[in-house]
Amino acid sequence: MLKGAIVGFGFIAGKGHYPAYLQREDIEIVAVADVTAPRLEAARAAIPKARLYASFRDLLARETQLDFIDISTPPHAHAEIALAALERGIHVLCEKPLTTSMAEARALVDAARAHRRVVFPAHNYKHAPVVKFAQQIIESGRIGAIRAVTLNTFRTTHAKGVPEWKTDWRRDRKLSGGGIAMDHGSHSFYLTFAWLGSLPTHVTAKTLTLERQWDTEDNLNAVLTFPNGFAHTFLTWTAGVRKVVYSLQGENGALVIDDDEWELTTGKSSGKTALEKGVIESDWMDASHTRWFNSMFDQFKAAMRSGDFVNRELREAVACIQIIETCYRSSAEGSRELPLAVDVTAL
Repeated sequence: MLKGAIVGFGFIAGKGHYPAYLQREDIEIVAVADVTAPRLEAARAAIPKARLYASFRDLLARETQLDFIDISTPPHAHAEIALAALERGIHVLCEKPLTTSMAEARALVDAARAHRRVVFPAHNYKHAPVVKFAQQIIESGRIGAIRAVTLNTFRTTHAKGVPEWKTDWRRDRKLSGGGIAMDHGSHSFYLTFAWLGSLPTHVTAKTLTLERQWDTEDNLNAVLTFPNGFAHTFLTWTAGVRKVVYSLQGENGALVIDDDEWELTTGKSSGKTALEKGVIESDWMDASHTRWFNSMFDQFKAAMRSGDFVNRELREAVACIQIIETCYRSSAEGSRELPLAVDVTAL
């Protein structure tokens, strides 16, 4: 039985992470920290036996038997909480983005190695059933080597936080570290790594803020150059519909995903193309993504068991932060193509 604590009992912890923990027999959430009294009351109602704290520092000072901590706060606090937990010998599961800067990300890698504890990002889109299907298609070789992918994420607004605390924190740079690139970029970027089988070398990007009452961008258009192809990512909080549309273009065909629906074309190289269609229910409309969580947690648990402290998922999280930072630089410099200079595989 693993003993865990949750820091930040907002929407994703209350509606996503904790309900998933309840489905498991190998985890007990023994403590919760949150800065607001109403959210601690919500935690008390959901987890009556958990000990409650008004700050993560109080939790870490008094909880001496923790195996892991689940960081579900806004991004500005991720690095500080994770570093404090690592110093106390506690494994870390952290919501995306891992940090809001490369400097913080590298510090977490160093601390994970020094304290011999796992840092694992919540890269949950990999665990959506239709995304797993896409990976199976790639590995089957049916569409050949992937040369280009497009990832379009349409949202009608930013995700809202709980009403008891700064509902629009995603549009406040001090708390979020950035807009939709910071909030949603990781999901698109780590999928490109898996589908193109490598890490990108360059990026060019354009950010746009249509809702100017906020100090963060609500649209991102980015092109990533890979050694074997390219990826085009478009993210928006100002769409007319909530939807994800992904395409994977291979040498012998293509796979197009439209939320739960998929369309597979094969046989391009032979001139005898075949078309298949299907539906894989993946709960895209459920922002809590509870159904995807346990598959991801199994990987976290495996990393803890094997001592894979600086694991592949952590390196990919650092790569995502580097891309996000570089997207902002590229946009500020007239959408100039910029290199991704840090080799995260060497960290």
